Amino acid sequence: MNAFRRYAGRAATACALILLAAPAYADGMRRGSIKDAPAPEKPRCTFSANVGLTTDYVFRGFSQTAEGPAVQGGFDATCGLFYAGVWASALDFDGGVGSTDVNSTAFDAHLEMDWYLGIKPVTGKITWDLGVIYYTYPNAQNPGLELNYVELKVGASGEIWKDGTLGVTVFYSPDYQLEGGTTWTVETAFSQVLPKIGMLSPTFSALVGYQHNEGSASYRFSFGNTDDSYWYWNAGVTFGFLEKFSLDLRYWDTNLENNGPSAFCKGSTFQCDERFVATLKFTY
Repeated sequence: MNAFRRYAGRAATACALILLAAPAYADGMRRGSIKDAPAPEKPRCTFSANVGLTTDYVFRGFSQTAEGPAVQGGFDATCGLFYAGVWASALDFDGGVGSTDVNSTAFDAHLEMDWYLGIKPVTGKITWDLGVIYYTYPNAQNPGLELNYVELKVGASGEIWKDGTLGVTVFYSPDYQLEGGTTWTVETAFSQVLPKIGMLSPTFSALVGYQHNEGSASYRFSFGNTDDSYWYWNAGVTFGFLEKFSLDLRYWDTNLENNGPSAFCKGSTFQCDERFVATLKFTY
């Protein structure tokens, strides 16, 4: 009899524990328990900033600083697939653009600020870049024609072999700089990480670009030397050191000559001929 009472008591206790645990178990099934696989972390945001000094600010083959130096800097934010940022550079647009007189102030701008945002999804081994860029020139004197403009871009890149990357990006502007009209730009870029040299981490990179405009007289005068398109290219090596510093040594050139009617390719200002450029940058 005593054994039966002990057995019955234990059974009653077990039943009570099961009944008490049932609601918690059901609730855990609805909400997930600590023994479930951990929920995926929400995309974390990262931020970075950079400041640099270049011997010549060259954009798509054109000097933006009359072959002079420029201080540059930017700020970037990334949250999962999304990114946004702003980048700025000193300029020297004192005359030359829109005028044959290099002392003219027809276009007087000393600062460029570029605002951009987009997404970078990954499909297989391909990283995509879908974004928009707004180029602005604060406090610029630009009578008659507009300096500010917008570009949309679609890019794709991927590793073609160990530490070697190839990418293609297409840019589209419905109304290019100086009211240049519909303009397409295609850039093909290649980079290859090279063996370290002591404390230096070198990377070779090269780019070939082609720009085509859909028949704007303003574009032909300002950029194309009477043509609706032109080619540009660069090649160089970037040396990373001390984790946050880099020194880029680069050669630039175009198929345009420093003559003809193009305001950007005439005289001593806004030349588009061959040049070597050095850029020192600090990123944190």
